[in-house]
Amino acid sequence: MDQGLAQLLPLVLIGVVFYFLLIRPQQKRAKDHKAMIEAVRRGDNVVTAGGIIGKVTKVRDDNVVQIEVAPEVRIDVVKSTLSDVKSKADPAPAAKDAGDKTEGDKPAGGNPVSKLFKK
Repeated sequence: MDQGLAQLLPLVLIGVVFYFLLIRPQQKRAKDHKAMIEAVRRGDNVVTAGGIIGKVTKVRDDNVVQIEVAPEVRIDVVKSTLSDVKSKADPAPAAKDAGDKTEGDKPAGGNPVSKLFKK
């Protein structure tokens, strides 16, 4: 009897380790994802499992939402395919001063190449 218990103990310990390191965290993630999907509402920014990013325009029923992927382009998506839901966009930051340059600004004085071919 004592020898049978000693052989069974490592298997029980492996089962406990698997439960706490693999099964339980996966169940928690699934529960959080389900709650996130159920809480989706109009105006939320979402990402589908296929990588489509859009804004929810209408929640049709329990399992379908309509998202706008471009101006006046709307598609219906099954809720379970949503991989990420971001709440409504935060307000835009205050505008920068006109003197501040950003990465996309053109150099002062126009395009240098156009100056070479100027008539």
